[in-house]
Amino acid sequence: MRIKRVATKLYGLGLILYLIGLAINFAKGGTLAVNLLYLAATLFSGYHIIWEGFEKTIVDTRKARRFMPNIHLLMSLGALGAIIIGNYEEAALLILIFAGAHFLEGYAEGKSKREIKTLLEMTPVKAKRIDAFGNIREIVIDEVKLGDHLQVQNGDQIPIDGEIVDGQSDINEATINGESMPREKGPGDPVFAGTVNGSRPFVMEATKTKDDTVLARILQLVEQSQNDLSKTATKIKRLEPKYVIAVLSLVPLFFLFGYLIADWGMSVSLYRSIVFLISASPCAFAAAAIPATLSAISNLARRGVLFKGGSYLANLAELETVAFDKTGTLTNGTPQVTHFYLVDESQKDDVINVIYAIESQINHPLAMAITNYLRPTEKWQLSVNNEVGKGATATYLEDDYSIKKPTLFKQVPEAIKIKQLALANQGRTVVYLAKNNVVIGLIALMDTPSKNAKATIQFLKDQRIHTVMITGDSRQTGEAIGNELGIDEVITNVLPEEKVDVIRQQKAAGKMTGMVGDGVNDAPALVTADVGVAMGGGTDVAIDVADVVLMENELSKFTESYQMAKRLNRIVWQNIIFAILVVISLIGLNFFGLMTIGLGVFMHEGSTLLVILNGLRLLKTKRIVNDEHHGPRSKVGIVNIAE
Repeated sequence: MRIKRVATKLYGLGLILYLIGLAINFAKGGTLAVNLLYLAATLFSGYHIIWEGFEKTIVDTRKARRFMPNIHLLMSLGALGAIIIGNYEEAALLILIFAGAHFLEGYAEGKSKREIKTLLEMTPVKAKRIDAFGNIREIVIDEVKLGDHLQVQNGDQIPIDGEIVDGQSDINEATINGESMPREKGPGDPVFAGTVNGSRPFVMEATKTKDDTVLARILQLVEQSQNDLSKTATKIKRLEPKYVIAVLSLVPLFFLFGYLIADWGMSVSLYRSIVFLISASPCAFAAAAIPATLSAISNLARRGVLFKGGSYLANLAELETVAFDKTGTLTNGTPQVTHFYLVDESQKDDVINVIYAIESQINHPLAMAITNYLRPTEKWQLSVNNEVGKGATATYLEDDYSIKKPTLFKQVPEAIKIKQLALANQGRTVVYLAKNNVVIGLIALMDTPSKNAKATIQFLKDQRIHTVMITGDSRQTGEAIGNELGIDEVITNVLPEEKVDVIRQQKAAGKMTGMVGDGVNDAPALVTADVGVAMGGGTDVAIDVADVVLMENELSKFTESYQMAKRLNRIVWQNIIFAILVVISLIGLNFFGLMTIGLGVFMHEGSTLLVILNGLRLLKTKRIVNDEHHGPRSKVGIVNIAE
C-alpha cells in the first residue's frame, strides 16, 4: 500500500514536470531544459511501470526458465526507443498515458473485489456477554467462547454464529443469503454473524468461534474465487508472454520492411516501428476476462451464490446435463397433506378433532404434516397409544379411533380402496382413518415440489440441458415428482453412494455435468460432478464440499447463476473481439503513417479501459433476461436402478 502511494505521488510529480515542459516549449520552443523536464517526467511518472517491466520479466524468466516478457516491458521499450530518436515529449506522453491508465485499470479491477469485501466485512468487533450472575459486559469478538450467552439489542449486528435462547425478533440476513426480506426467528433458531437484528432484543448462545462463522467462511471462499480464474482468463494469461515475444520479434522485421522495401527512410521506419510496438501491445486483450469474471462472482455473492472460482462459473455456462437430488432440493424436504377424504362428511368435525389430538402427541414428520394441515374446532386432550411402525389409537366417547397403515385393515370400503390405489400410484403415502376398526377415511401425504423447482426445470429444458432426478424413493414416488416437474430422466432406488455412479455415467458420455444437492448425503456426487452445487442454507458441509453454494435453498438462484455465466461468456468474447479489432486498426493506420506515439497509446489504453468497464457491467444487479433459445419438450424417462 505504501509503495502504491509513493508511485501515485511520483506520477503526480511527473505530470507536473511534463506540463511545465509543455508550457516552456510552447513559449520558447524546444530547449535542453525542456527535454530534461520531459525525461524527468518519464522517469518519475513511470518508474513503477519501467521497474515492473524489467524486474517481473527477469523473475518470471528465471522461474519458467524461458523468456517471459510482459506488457510493461513493451511500453518501457517503446518509451526508450522514442528517447533514442529524440522524441522526448512523446516518450513522456506515452508513459504518462500508460501509467495513468494502469492506475485506472487497477482501480476498476479492484472495484469488484472491494464491492464484495465491503458487503461482507461487516462482522462486529465487539459482543455483549452475559455472565453467570446476569451481568452484561462488552468484550471483543476474539474473547467469545462456545456456549457464551450474548445479548443482541435491536438494530445491532449479530456478533457470532449461534442460536436464540430467549426472545424473538426479525433478522435481516442479506449478508448471508442475499435476501432483503427479514426473517422472524425465536428460541432454537440459528442466527449468523454479520446479520442485523430488527426491532426486538434477544439472548443468543454462541455455537461458533470468530474464524468458524458462516461469514468468515464466505470471505475465505470469495478470496479463493478471486484467485481461481476461468479457462479463458487462464489461457489469456498464459498467452500474454508468447504474444509479447511475437511483437518483439516483429518489430525489427517491421523496421526492415519500412527501411528496405517501403522506402520510408531511417527515422520514419524507426518511429513507426515504435508505434507498431505500442499498438500491438495486448493490454485490452489481457483485460478481456479477469475483471468481468471477478465482477460476475461478486454480483452473485451479493445475491447469496458463492463460487469457489471463476472456472466453475465458466463451466456452468457449458453444462449439458444437470442432475438433482430430490428431497430438499427439488422438493421442500418435508411431507405435506395433499388429500383428506371421509366417507361420511357429517362426522368431519369430531374426526378432525380426534385426529389432531392423536397426531399432536406424536413426534414424527407425518404427524407434524397432519397437524399443520388440520384445523380443529376444539383441542382435546386424549390418551394416545402409539405403536411404532403401525400407527396410533385413542378413545373418545367410548369409540376407538385409529390412524394406521392401509395393510393393517382387512375390510375396507370400495371407495376408499379405489382412492388409495390411485393416490399410491401418484407416489403419495396414504394412511387410513378408522372408527371401531372400520375404515372411515384416508389422508394422503407427499413431499411436494419446492416453489421454484418446476420453473427451474423448464428453464433448463429451454436451454436444451438434459435434466436428471436421482432419488432413493420408490419408482412410483419418483415417477410422480418427475412427471409433475417435467424431468427428462428419473433414477430411483438409489443409495447415496450410488449417486456417484450416475454422475460418472453422464460424464463418460462426454457431457459437461452439474449436480445439485443438499451438500450432506450428496457430497460424493457433488465432488464428482464438473460443477457441484450445494443447496446449503449456509451449512459448513455445503461450503466445504461444493464448487457453488446457494446460501438460500432456492433453485431460482441456480437459474440466476446460469444466466450470469452465459452473460459473462458473451461479454468476455465481446472484449476479445473488440481488443483484436483495435490492435488490427492501430497497426493498419500506423502502416499508412496516420498514427503518432501519443495517439497510439491513447487509443490503445482507451480501448483497455473500455474492455474493463464492459466487464464491470456485470457488477450491476438487474433482471437477467432468459435466452431466446428454446429446446424441445421431452417425455419423462423412468429408470429403476434396482432393475
